[in-house]
Amino acid sequence: MDQDSRYEAVRGRDGRFDGVFFFAVRTTGIYCRPSCPAVTPKRENVRFFATAAAAQGSGFRACRRCRPDAVPGSAEWDARADVAGRAMRLIADGVVDREGVTGLAARLGYSTRQVQRQLTAELGAGPVALARAQRAHTARVLLQTTSLPVTEIAFAAGFSSVRQFNDTVREVYARTPTQVRDAAPARRAAPGTGIPLRLAHRGPYGYGPVFDQLAREAVPGVEEVEGTPGDRVYRRTLRLPYGTGVAAVRERGRRQPAGGGTHPGGWLDARVHLTDPRDLTTAVHRLRRLLDLDADPYAVDERLAADPRLAPLVAARPGLRVPGTVDPLEAAARALAGPPEAVADLVRRHGKTLDAPSGTLTHLFPDPASLAGAPGPLGALATALADGTLRLDPGADRAHAERTLLTIPGLTPAAVTTLRARALGDPDVAPPGSAAPAAWRPWRTYALQHLRVAGEG
Repeated sequence: MDQDSRYEAVRGRDGRFDGVFFFAVRTTGIYCRPSCPAVTPKRENVRFFATAAAAQGSGFRACRRCRPDAVPGSAEWDARADVAGRAMRLIADGVVDREGVTGLAARLGYSTRQVQRQLTAELGAGPVALARAQRAHTARVLLQTTSLPVTEIAFAAGFSSVRQFNDTVREVYARTPTQVRDAAPARRAAPGTGIPLRLAHRGPYGYGPVFDQLAREAVPGVEEVEGTPGDRVYRRTLRLPYGTGVAAVRERGRRQPAGGGTHPGGWLDARVHLTDPRDLTTAVHRLRRLLDLDADPYAVDERLAADPRLAPLVAARPGLRVPGTVDPLEAAARALAGPPEAVADLVRRHGKTLDAPSGTLTHLFPDPASLAGAPGPLGALATALADGTLRLDPGADRAHAERTLLTIPGLTPAAVTTLRARALGDPDVAPPGSAAPAAWRPWRTYALQHLRVAGEG
């Protein structure tokens, strides 16, 4: 989009572009999402940014009305396989907070200088600034939804010091942490009840097919789906960098207030229980990947609806998503070990037991080291993950990962394509040897999902 097209999106308060770009107003010092319901500023007073971090780095603070820090992530970062896309997925997973820019660069296979230069050129902000914007958002969520002491929130959000935390919150929100907390409704989660979240998405979201698939594939002991269609709750355990978690997501979505704009999108209500609050950013990112919340349903549906075979399927299920995974090894087990009961047996034998059961949830899915050396292709894949020969994390090079997967004995091309779609989140995967039309690109994964859900795939 050129700048005139972006301004037209702002004039139309078009929610299709929330998270795709941000705009800032020179006269107010505030940056917003395109669908912000405030009075449209004059064109000469507007600047555009690729990321919230870039807007913050130029001295603009977040709008209190449209909360631009809470928009869905740009679908571009999930679709792109280049360094910028891989870096954005890793930063969202909290790699910079845990391993620093050096760790991020090592995972990408580049020098820190190269990563800094490329992200700054494309996004207007380097990895530190991008991670800082993410920390600020996490801090706001914790301040407004929990009763944790401010000092604990500072470190839980990923800040290295309370001073850095205070300075960042003031710069981004033009308020002190205490003022941010006081400005929120006084409905904070009671201790022990978890952290309430709104998992935002853009445009329509196909809740039913997603929760149908989650229910069909649920591994006893690790996952469960309760309730009736239309009002189900999906619950699961999470193995996280600092501890463990239990997440619950409700099927019944909510729409954003229209605010005079178009395509407002909406959110899913969720609640996360964590043994260590430092895992919040990572837990949220992995849930978003599992639920495919950063997809762009407008781009997908527009392309696929042009095909006569797919047009009625797209019309029947607008916003259809492709569930991903919170754990690549878990995705591999689904593809290789068979039905959920067989995977559950694997979990009982190799998975870690929760310190305290949560309903029917009793185990974490095994880590690669626990399954390394086990017989068959799953054991070989776990060994490759454990020793670093294979990487399936959010920043993995998809083409390199596929080549490595194809060298694992017993791993079929069909299983590899499943992993590329589910574990690596590739939106343009077709089964080996299939005749998927080129016109479906770059959304062949979604086209095949439509056919599967309709019983034609």
